[in-house]
Amino acid sequence: MSSLSRELVFLILQFLDEEKFKDTMHKLEQESGFYFNMKHFEEAVLAGNWDEVEKYLSGFTKVDDNRYSMKIFFEIRKQKYLEALDKKERAKAVDILVKDLKVFAAFNEDLFKEITHLLTLENFRSNPDIKTLFVDHSCSQPNGARVASPAPVMNVLPKQGVFSQLGPHAVGGVITPFQSQATVLSTPLAGWMANASNATPMQHPAVTVAPLGLAAPPNSAALLKRPVTPSSNPHTDYHSADSEHVLKRPRAMGLSEEAALSTSHLTVAYAGISRNQYNIDELPKNVAGTLCQGSTVTSMDFHPSQPTVLLVGTNVGDISVWELSCRERLVHRNFKVWDLSACSTLLQSALVKDPAISVNRVLWSPDGNQFGVAYSKHLIHTYSFSGREDLIQQLEIDAHIGGVNDIAFSRPNKQLCIVTCGDDKLIKVWDAVRGVIQYTYEGHEAPVYSICPHTKENIHFIFSTSLDGKIKAWLYDNEGSRVDYTAPRQWCTTMAYSSDGTRLFSCGSSKDGDSYIVEWNESEGSVKRTYLGFGKRSMGVIQFDTTKNRFLAAGDEFVIKFWDMDNTNLLTTADADGGLLASPRIRFNKLGSLLAVSTSDNCIKILANAEGYQLLRSLESRLYGASRSVSEAKVSTISPLGNVSAVPGSSVTVDRVASVPSIAGLTGDNRNIADVKPRVMDELLEKSKIWKLTEITEPSQCSSLHLPDNLIAVKVARLIYTNSGLSMLALASNAVHKLWKWPKTERNASGKATTSFSPQMWQPTSGILMTNEISDTNPEEAIHCFALSKNDSYVMSASGGKISLFNMMTFKTMTTFMPPPPVATFLAFHPQDNNVIAIGMDDSSIQIYNVRIDEMLRYLKQCFFKDNGQFGIIQSLRFVCIFLCLWGMDTWDKQVSKFLQIPPGQASTGTAETKVQFHQDQVHFLAVHESQIAIYDATKLECVKQWVPRDGLVTHATYSCDSQMIYAGFTDGSVGIFTPALRLRCRISPTVYLSSPSSNVYPVVVAAHPTEPNQFALGLTDGGVLVLEPLESEGKWGTAPPIENIAALARINLLGIRINRQDDRHSQTCIRISIFWEMQSSRLPEPARRRLAPMLS
Repeated sequence: MSSLSRELVFLILQFLDEEKFKDTMHKLEQESGFYFNMKHFEEAVLAGNWDEVEKYLSGFTKVDDNRYSMKIFFEIRKQKYLEALDKKERAKAVDILVKDLKVFAAFNEDLFKEITHLLTLENFRSNPDIKTLFVDHSCSQPNGARVASPAPVMNVLPKQGVFSQLGPHAVGGVITPFQSQATVLSTPLAGWMANASNATPMQHPAVTVAPLGLAAPPNSAALLKRPVTPSSNPHTDYHSADSEHVLKRPRAMGLSEEAALSTSHLTVAYAGISRNQYNIDELPKNVAGTLCQGSTVTSMDFHPSQPTVLLVGTNVGDISVWELSCRERLVHRNFKVWDLSACSTLLQSALVKDPAISVNRVLWSPDGNQFGVAYSKHLIHTYSFSGREDLIQQLEIDAHIGGVNDIAFSRPNKQLCIVTCGDDKLIKVWDAVRGVIQYTYEGHEAPVYSICPHTKENIHFIFSTSLDGKIKAWLYDNEGSRVDYTAPRQWCTTMAYSSDGTRLFSCGSSKDGDSYIVEWNESEGSVKRTYLGFGKRSMGVIQFDTTKNRFLAAGDEFVIKFWDMDNTNLLTTADADGGLLASPRIRFNKLGSLLAVSTSDNCIKILANAEGYQLLRSLESRLYGASRSVSEAKVSTISPLGNVSAVPGSSVTVDRVASVPSIAGLTGDNRNIADVKPRVMDELLEKSKIWKLTEITEPSQCSSLHLPDNLIAVKVARLIYTNSGLSMLALASNAVHKLWKWPKTERNASGKATTSFSPQMWQPTSGILMTNEISDTNPEEAIHCFALSKNDSYVMSASGGKISLFNMMTFKTMTTFMPPPPVATFLAFHPQDNNVIAIGMDDSSIQIYNVRIDEMLRYLKQCFFKDNGQFGIIQSLRFVCIFLCLWGMDTWDKQVSKFLQIPPGQASTGTAETKVQFHQDQVHFLAVHESQIAIYDATKLECVKQWVPRDGLVTHATYSCDSQMIYAGFTDGSVGIFTPALRLRCRISPTVYLSSPSSNVYPVVVAAHPTEPNQFALGLTDGGVLVLEPLESEGKWGTAPPIENIAALARINLLGIRINRQDDRHSQTCIRISIFWEMQSSRLPEPARRRLAPMLS
């Protein structure tokens, strides 16, 4: 039967149906396996013809094929057995029990004993002990975990002489899946997916015959997927070609060339059959442009929501971000180690021996706000990318010994994580915000080549593959792998799911150069189909990608090869006008309209289909449309803008020229790009989302909590969360510390700080208070400072007198030291040693002090400007003081210094403090003075951004834990929430937390939660402490604003100057596109737009 084409079988079935040869038709259906006749099957079930039911079903699946087949055969044979007992045919019942049902005893012995017990009963219907026999069963292995049923058990219509319940039945043309149970194979995976906590970890080396499936199919078509039932002829329906993968035996897929028949001549019963018609024009095969990268491309990835933004990594370690619409490189970074002192000695020695390093993988995060880079030696880097501004360094992690072969993002428990694998045979999971290791997976016996995180039925797991061809799967726990499987011929493999997450593919190359792409049957752990068309000896490891839930592509033999997912035969190829590598890197954008492919001359060719061309040209066409409208309006010209200076209430960009903005980033549209059709892109281009500052003026607009206080209420001088996030510590201006702890309750199991539950003010049973020594001066006028140890066990504190070290559990004073003068103004624990502290003094000196041995290690007297200043400490062990001095800790020599600039027209009081705090990237830092909030580049001490308040003064500001927001308090009682680029996104009025606002009550200090980015606390002048969070329905504080007017005007002006310096039309067009989008996305008033319009002509 295998020699007959699928189409020919359908024609024969059509003929038999028309001629009423029903028995022959059903026999052909059974033997060919091409079509499961649901109506015939249902009629046989309702008629109680169990022998025919089992015989017909056996043509499509066997008892031991999978857990679903086992279940349905058990229900059929159970029904035969019960009918024999009901008819008092005990001999027949015994025969059925011994021959048909005994096979299930190995999987549920108690159930088999219960069935056997029925032989001793006169009336088994009335026996209450066997009521479980008439419900759905689970025939799982002993100790095997069970999977929750994906669909409820349903009954068929009762019929005389037939029991009313058979468990699952054919309903509406679909076989409803059964209560799932573990497969008969040796290592069931479905069980651990649904009940991971009870799963037994696999010992290594493990048996390699386990199924690869991870869970029950997510829809109700577990056995027969998407049957086609033509409404015009309800008595016969045949399956579409893509339902083929659920049948027992591998079948020829797709439409064969010798039988590519039209459906027009078929009867209605067969006209609904899918013919897998595809249009090759849907594939991006035509060259739309070329990017000159300059070095060999090793990895590429398109932005998840901006379909023309491409991220590229190369063999010399550099990374680039390209805007394809005008073929402009937005960002380029050469490789460098950000902090060599924090790297392992192994990495340092490796770089000394061979400084060459390459990029193994680049990948965008799911939201596109950041991306990760995996390098060939130890390191991964993560960057944040807004689409408009320069890259911001986030994390540098010495992740693996040797190369980091792959990097991926995952979001288990709604927290973004980074997953990596490397030459050290390990897989690791990292916190994407702090870079802290969460899980380490061991078990591979060779370097781990790739990883593939995925989520199915709310179960998060990770596939990993190693160079010896082993495939393993892991949950986010420490229980070991749940799969140990060997890929065919032990090839070096990468794995990927289709866009909708329902189909799993892998691509690999063996040591001999043989390459494969296969689709996996997850439920059975077997190769479902192998795609044909690869060369005999591939050069290098084949790279592949999927698109539109329909096509596969791979680079092989100097061309790109395409397959339809439902057809193993090669669909077509594209040579991209020549010049490709033997095994080029390829990557589709999320729309499937563009395909990036690497070339032999260190370039990237962009292939496009019709939709891709429309996408790339839409910006230019709209530009010329806008230009024509401007010409008709006869607007006047303007002279170039002058230098931009700081304006009160505005954010100023210093020495910045923005690159071409991306489409989705400008519109603010965050829809999944896989669901956005090209016609929707027109909508995005036509509309610019109108942004409005979020004003919170009522208590009901956010969640707030005033902390209880039974001590004297005096002004809060300092406020901090403990590092665990479970408590909050305040230092009042009377030198007394106050500690609040959130209790662990049933509703707050973690015990973390929250506005939902009130904490308790904690004191030891002795009743003592942690009180600093004070000087002769008024405590209200003293400079207060404190610092917590990393384990929250000790607090170092001073209030104008000696420095005190307190035990946080007993409140006892451990020691006091360093009496004034000079007076301590700031304290910080060493990042790696709790015994070492850095102390900033009011005479502008810094002392590095070891508390345990009572010895000063270093004394820095480099600042000659005296002020009540403070300094910051970063992981690379460099310090910055009020005079903004930068020291290297190796020799303690001053590297660079710069005076803090006070904005014009702003007077600074003599007692004003200046605070600094480093960004998470350890490169930028926040400088806070009463006159301004500023962002500096720490390496050069250059001001990157500056924000000046209109009314009132800045009292304090701090980064959120992920450095993606800045919380600032003001003397008018308001609180501002800024983006990292100092753009105000939300403002909270004092009416939110004060019943009767007063000019004398305002936030003195702001503290950010250590793990919850949207939670912060305020310490007020009246002694109150307040915790604030956005409403649960909102989830965040306002929305990020578009670019401010002044910065937009400055960029447009600079772009206008660039136009005059360009001779070729293409370069001028790209610049005009940039100007057009600056005008579209910024909040420029209409007169300014009219003055700038001639630049588009």
